[in-house]
Order: sequence, then C-alpha cells, then structure tokens
Amino acid sequence: MSYEMVMGNHAIALGAMAAGVNLVAGYPGTPSSEIIETVAKYREKTGVYVEWSVNEKAAAEVAAGASYSGSRSLITMKQVGLNVASDPVMCLSYVGVKGGMVIVSADDPGPISSQTEQDTRQFGLYSKIPVLDPSTPAEAYRMVQEAFELSEKYGTPVILRPTTRVCHAYESMEIAELPPQRERGVFQKDSNRWVIFPRLSFANHKKIVQRNEELLPEEFSKSSMNALECGDTKEKVSCSMLGIATGGISYTYVKEALKSLGEEYPENQLIKNMTVFKVGTPYPFPAPLAKELLSSCERVLCVEELDPVIERELLLVLGKCQCGSEVCGKLTGDMPCAGENTIAIVKNAIASFVGLEKNLSDEENEISVQADYPDLPVRPPVLCAGCPHRGSFYAVKQAMKGKKTVYCGDIGCYTLGNAKPLEMCDTCLCMGADVTMAQGFYHNAPDTYCFSFIGDSTFFASGITGVVNAVYNQAKLTLCVLDNSTTAMTGHQPHPGTGRTMMGDITEKISIPKILEAIGVKPVIEVDPFNLKDAVDAVKSASESQGVSAIIFKSPCISIAKQVGYTFPNPKSVEREKCIGCKKCINELGCPAISLDASDKKPVIETSLCTGCSLCSQVCPVKAIG
Repeated sequence: MSYEMVMGNHAIALGAMAAGVNLVAGYPGTPSSEIIETVAKYREKTGVYVEWSVNEKAAAEVAAGASYSGSRSLITMKQVGLNVASDPVMCLSYVGVKGGMVIVSADDPGPISSQTEQDTRQFGLYSKIPVLDPSTPAEAYRMVQEAFELSEKYGTPVILRPTTRVCHAYESMEIAELPPQRERGVFQKDSNRWVIFPRLSFANHKKIVQRNEELLPEEFSKSSMNALECGDTKEKVSCSMLGIATGGISYTYVKEALKSLGEEYPENQLIKNMTVFKVGTPYPFPAPLAKELLSSCERVLCVEELDPVIERELLLVLGKCQCGSEVCGKLTGDMPCAGENTIAIVKNAIASFVGLEKNLSDEENEISVQADYPDLPVRPPVLCAGCPHRGSFYAVKQAMKGKKTVYCGDIGCYTLGNAKPLEMCDTCLCMGADVTMAQGFYHNAPDTYCFSFIGDSTFFASGITGVVNAVYNQAKLTLCVLDNSTTAMTGHQPHPGTGRTMMGDITEKISIPKILEAIGVKPVIEVDPFNLKDAVDAVKSASESQGVSAIIFKSPCISIAKQVGYTFPNPKSVEREKCIGCKKCINELGCPAISLDASDKKPVIETSLCTGCSLCSQVCPVKAIG
C-alpha cells in the first residue's frame, strides 16, 4: 500500500487493474483519454492487454469477446462515444456477460470539449444497464472495483459515469500494490446464451426488469455507495425539515457549500441539521433509501449534473409512497437547467432553499477580485503556429475563390478552421459526418462544389463508410484528408495509420490512399500543405473531377514532428525595409506567431512560436518574409 496524489482517470485505471482486469479497449475522447494511457503504462507489470480501438463500437465488441470468455474487460470513451458504441452495448444489456465488463462513459458538463451535454445516467435507464456515479477520484477507484463484482454477480455490463471534474481532479489516496491480471477465462460454446435471438431477448428482458426493479434497488439502498447523512456526522437521520439529494461531483459541492454557509450562519439550524442524500447509484435508483429521505423531510432540493435524473426518481418514489414532501430542482427552476454546477451556484441555491438572501456570486470563489481590473482579453482557441491544417484550409480557400462552395468540417483540431480569417468550416455535426453531409449538400444542389474535411484518425474511426456511400450513390465531392500522423486533439494517441499500438508494437501502417483507391475514389492526390502552389493546383484539379475525389494534405502535427523525423526550418522574420504593411500575412492566415508592431504598423514574427513553415513567406506579395 502507498499514498499517492492521483488524477481521477488514473484512479479509474488503477482500480480496474486492482480488480484484475484482463482487457482494456477504448477510443480517445476528453475527458476519458488518460485511463487507457495509464493502463498501458503498467501493461508489462500486469500483463493486461490494452488497445486504442478504431472507434468505440469496435472497442465494445472487442471487450465483449473477452467478457464472453469469462475475462474481465474495461471499455473507455467520452459520452458522445457511447452513441457510437450503443449498438453492441444495447445488445450486451440483453445478452449479458460472463466476465465482468465495465463501461466508462465520461460526461462533460459545460460542455467543455464536446458537442453535447448528454447525461449517461439517462442511457443507463434507456439501456437497462446499472450506472455508478463517483464523486471523487478515490471513490472512482473503489467504484470501478465494485462495478466488476456487480457485473459478474448479475451478468450485466455496468456503466461508470465520471464527469470532467472527477476525471481531471487529483486526490491523495491509498493505492494497493498492483496485482497481475486475473487468469483469463476460456470461451464455452453455448448458442442458446451467446447468439442473440428475439426469443432470448424476450426471456432476458423479464429477468432484467426483475433485477432492476426489485433486486438492485434493495441492494443499492444498503450499499455504501449511497448514504443518508445528517449535518457533517454522516449518520442516518430520523427527522429533518429539509434535505438535499445529490450525486457525483455535485455531492462535494454540496458538502463544501454547507460548510461555508454553516460558518457564515452558525445559528441556522436548517443548515446545521440538513439531511444529505448521496446517490452513487443513479440507476437502478435506491428507492427504499429515498423513501426514508422523503419520509423525514418536508422539502428536498436536488443538486445534480446534467439532467434532473435524481429529481425525477424522487418524484416517482414520492408518487408511490404518498409522503407529501416537496421536491425542488431543475424542474422547478431552483437549479440551472444546463451547464456545470459550481460551489457558488450550489451555495446560492442552498441559501435560497433555506430562506437566506440570495446574494452570492461565482466571483466569491476567486482568489482576488478587483473592481478596477480591466477585463481579460478574449482568447478564442486557434490553430497552433505552424499547424499544417492552416495551409490545407488556405489552399482550398484560394483555389475555390468566387465559386459556390460548401465546406463540411468534422471533430478535431481542424474544427478551428471555422474561425476568422480562414472561415473554412460551414458545418460540424459529429465524427465522420463531413463526408456524408457533403453528399447531402451535393444531391440538394448539384451545382455546388462540396468539400469535406476529415482528420486521419477520424477517417479510420468513422469516415470510411461515408466514402463508400459517396462512391456507391454517385455523389460529387472532394474529400480533404488532413493527415498529421496522430490523434492530435485528444493527446496524440496512435491510430491505424501511425504503425504503433498501445501494446508498444510496431505494425504495418494502414494506407489511406490505398483504401480510397480501393473504394473507387479518383483522383487521390497527396500534397504538402505548406507547398502553397502545389496545394492550390491539387485542389483545382480534384474539384473539377467527376465523382468522388480526394486530396491528402500530409504533414505532421508540430507537436510530434520531431518524433517522426521532421526537422523544422529556421524561424522566419520580416524585412522591415521591404514590408509594405499590407497585413496580408495577418489578415489571411491568422497565425498566432505573427502580430502587429505598434511602432511601425508592420507585422513582426515571434521566433519562439514560429516553426519556419514558410506559409507566410508564400503569401507575402513583396517577399518581405524570409
């Protein structure tokens, strides 16, 4: 045993390895990515097999094979990745598992780095899969181990739902010495169990309902994952006027807010005796324990992220037990309907709930707030200095000037191509949608030049089927693959085109050009996005081709360029005598390494940021940059 300061995602990984997990698979996605990276770090010590799968659906199916064999498996993804995995996951709910299977679906309230604020607790209800909701890294460490036990006890996958603030929080905790993986199971053929048919699903559905409606609510009500606490004693309460029902990271906000309010209002008995109902198993809901809460409290405030899951469950229990309590929360307007909770928001809500004046604000939690401080400048995210995507977008923009175009973007760093001055991303829906949406735009308006922009990792994850659809259904579009040799946005994870796996193996790189040619895409042109003339010519040629054409803009992400053997040229500089101050390099490229010198109103290049990509040199009309 040792005490360590551990990040939430690291804690989940360590907990899974402590449980003897045999196989770990997933797809990168903030805020979940560090889980697999942590498992990979210890793979030689534990013997665990770990992989970045091509997407979340593949990860779930790989894990299913291990679980059917009796081995323990862990699947990791962010909340939108669960949409991709939902086909096999829904079926696994009905078929069941043998070896414990835990699905980590990390939610992103805010959202901070996601398309949606969807709540995985709702997916648990929809799929009939139990959901555990940790409030701290230490609890996540314990919960993932309990999840494996629960999974094997009831033969079901179990979802662990950490949110961003749990995933990325740090906590000092006791960590057990990592054991080797459990002995791997052996698959036993049994088509009556493992081959999903309507009759099997019907029979299992009845068992699932009994488990979720009768067995688990009782078991969870006695579990340490759920608790009724009075004040700061953490003892079960017999009677209290007011209560708070909460779970996940919001539980820690509630505890801190109550402590703060107790110090400000030491004589307030409502705050001092507040009952807190901590819900660690939002589905199936611990209804018997909830009934105790409602029987002892006249009013209950629900504090949760994101949907009113606890609130609705309490209302359901309330209707069944006829307790007469009042339940408040998102549905009543007492808590925000969207976004993250904060300590200040929760403190404000509790103050209002107990009848105190509502005059608190988020700013009270800042270290220092000075009324005379100027507002911080707005700093929108931008493509890095030297990012090859900038060259790719600029080449397409120059080649297609004056033409009717639609530019369909995708999920990744290149989504930032929507910002000024490039403005090269008209749509962004979900991973892989660029290819298929471009087809819809073409079939709707055949006189439009339709472009789709997709990264190399996303191409493997969800782009290939869209390309097949385009060729098969005779669409006309130009696919732009922005190949920077990594999965950059989520932390530079390997993918099938990199020739590396998470097991440390060197494997054959899967060729994007060969895939496209095999599908029937033509022409397939590979070009360096920093060679502006060649890139523009490639775009003009591809866009005039009939059918589906492709341009592969190939240049490494600057963060991994040296690792793949790329040598950066010397940084550029502006010759003040030649420069005419037209600002074309600034106004058309938006490179963060180029700024305006206030003294002479001419551009200046920050050499510590410049990678020497030469794009600005090629754009300058008087060749003043060299």
